[in-house]
This record gives sequence, C-alpha cells and structure tokens, in this order.
Amino acid sequence: MTETGSQDSRVRITGLKAMELQNAAGQSLVRVDTDAGFYGVGEAGVAGPAARANLLWLERVLIGADPLNIDKLYQQMMGLQHTFQAHVPTISGVDIALWDLAGKILGRPVSELLTGRFRDRVEIYYGSGLPSGTDRAAVEDWAARFRAHPHSYRTVKLDFAHLLNDKLLNIPFAAAVPSQTLKASDFAVVQTAYDLFREVIGREYDFIVHCHNEWDVPSAIGLCQAVESSRPIWIEDPLQVWFNDGYKALRAASNVPICTGEKVEGFRDFMPFITEGGIDVLHPDLCWCGGISGGRKIAELADHYGLPVALHNCGSLVHNMANIHFGASVRNFSMSETRLYAHDFIAEMGGLDGFDVVDGKIAVPDGPGLGIELVDEVLRRELKEGEPYWE
Repeated sequence: MTETGSQDSRVRITGLKAMELQNAAGQSLVRVDTDAGFYGVGEAGVAGPAARANLLWLERVLIGADPLNIDKLYQQMMGLQHTFQAHVPTISGVDIALWDLAGKILGRPVSELLTGRFRDRVEIYYGSGLPSGTDRAAVEDWAARFRAHPHSYRTVKLDFAHLLNDKLLNIPFAAAVPSQTLKASDFAVVQTAYDLFREVIGREYDFIVHCHNEWDVPSAIGLCQAVESSRPIWIEDPLQVWFNDGYKALRAASNVPICTGEKVEGFRDFMPFITEGGIDVLHPDLCWCGGISGGRKIAELADHYGLPVALHNCGSLVHNMANIHFGASVRNFSMSETRLYAHDFIAEMGGLDGFDVVDGKIAVPDGPGLGIELVDEVLRRELKEGEPYWE
C-alpha cells in the first residue's frame, strides 16, 4: 500500500486489542483501532493472553503509524529482535487486521487491493474422519450425504487416526507427536479403508489423506505406498514440522504428492521446503505464516518453482474470509480448507444466514476490507471464560 493525502490527513493507529472465543482452536481475534473511527479485524494463531502480551511488544512499531503502510509495518514487526523476537502468529493476526482496515479506509475489498482477482470464486473443502475401515454400508451412507450436500463440495480431507488403536500400534498413538512408527499390518488397515472409500465415492470426487506431522520417514513412505492405489490428490503433513532431508527422501519415494506447511512460521522457514524440492504442495496457515502479507511472499516464491498453494484453516469467520480473499488474489492458489459450518457461531458472528457456495466454490465478498462486520452480541456470547472483551 502507498501513502495518500497530506501528513495531517493520514489515519493513525491508536490501539491494539485481542480476545479469544470459545471453540476457537486456540486462536484469537485481533483488532487494530485508529483515530478516524475505522478499525480492522484479524485472527492470530495464538491464545488470547499470549496475543495481548505480544501486542504490547508491537505497540512500539504500530501506535501512531499510518495503517496503509502495510508492507513497511510487516517488515518492522517481523524484524523485531531483542529483548523479544518477533512472534509470528500474533503478527499474522495484526497483518490480517491491517488489510481489513485498509479496505475499509479505501472502500475496497482486500482481494482487489492485493493484486486484483484471478478468480471470483474460491474452492473450499472440509475435513472429516474416514467413515469406516471395512463397513461398506457406512461408507455408502456417508457418500450419499456428501453427494447430496447443497454446496456440492468436490473435495474432502480424511483422517485415519481413529482406525489405528493401541492394540495395533507398537506405542500408544497420539496425534501431532512426531516420529511415531507404523508396521506393515497398520499399512494394510489404512490401505483397505481408503481403497473402499475410493470405490464407493468414485473418481468424480477428490480427497486428501490427513496426517498430523506424527510419522517417521519409513512410516511416511509406507503410508504413501498404502494410499497410492486410492489416488488421493495429496497426503498432508506425513512428517514432523521442520524441514529436513527426510522430506526429500519421502518425495523421491512417493507417487502421492506431499503437502505440508500449516505449522510453519514465516518466509524463512518455508524457503527450504520450496527451494530444496521437499514437497509438491505448499500449505500455509495465514494465522501462523505472517498473515496475508507473509502468505503472499511465500506464494510468490512457490510460483517461481511451479508449486501450488492451498490454505489450512481451523479458525473463525475472520480466518475463513481472509483465506477467501487470499485465494482470489494468488495466481497459483489451489483451494482452502474451511470451517464455516464447524460451529453455528462462525456464521452468526458476521450476522450471516449462509454463504454463496456453488459446486464447492464460495463467492469472494465484495464489501470493503474482508467484507464482514462482526456482531458484538455474538462475540460477547461466545467469549471464552475469563477473557476480556476487546482488551
């Protein structure tokens, strides 16, 4: 964004606030206030108390600043060093709020301010557990409901963790605990379940195999071999979070595309995944990776290497709408996870009766900023116990 008007006419940032809602996956809403009455809202990948603590550290950069200087402010926030380094999840929420604020000041949707829109509808998908391991009737019932959904989704993400109990595994299973090991008998359970699902759902729909960064390299290779026959579009987070040569070894051994990134913070940490050939699909979370500004920088580098970008999402309406505007404005964008219907309050917090979704694609909002106005009554009702209201 560029500065407009005279020095005296510029809007200035006057306050930073955050609060956490219940059922918010540990994330919090962020608000940036100004002296002109405009404010922007974002979402940070961190709980309310931590967000507020880190906002105090960011006041030295933001208070009194022109909110339209978004890239400058992003660089200043990300460059903070001693006595505390930059906290990327909190900066992510502030950055999303700054883009929302800029759109409200200028009367334009965020996606039009970013690059202009490459698309007016963005494909979305949601997550589910595999309906069954071997029960064909249960899978057919699930598939019938999926096909009948009024939004006509084309893609679903399927978790298999519930199929692997402690009797099968050689250690008690815990999602997101890294370097766990699977055996050949475990792979057989996984393969049977996904093959049955593909047989029932047919080839006109797509699915993603959902992991949680918990497997070691041999197990991840075995998983990819096990699910290959069912033709998923990719396997998500099969290895631990941080980049290592295991990602390159997995990609070389797998005929299933490898996707990761939801827990990776900032441009520098994404670089090796892109430049060293460790993955096929980049999967940032805007509430973790540096917000819309950070996500754009990551996506632009990925574009040079021919990699598509999909977005992770476990947040509220703010997170969802930020993803939609991002998806509209990024050339190499693929699709976004959505939680619009995970809880009733997600739509209610924007006063919405529903969403314009056709063939699994949601219309990009045309209102200023993110295109939503949050409803105080709903926010107060859904406030997590012990959290202050916008403090």
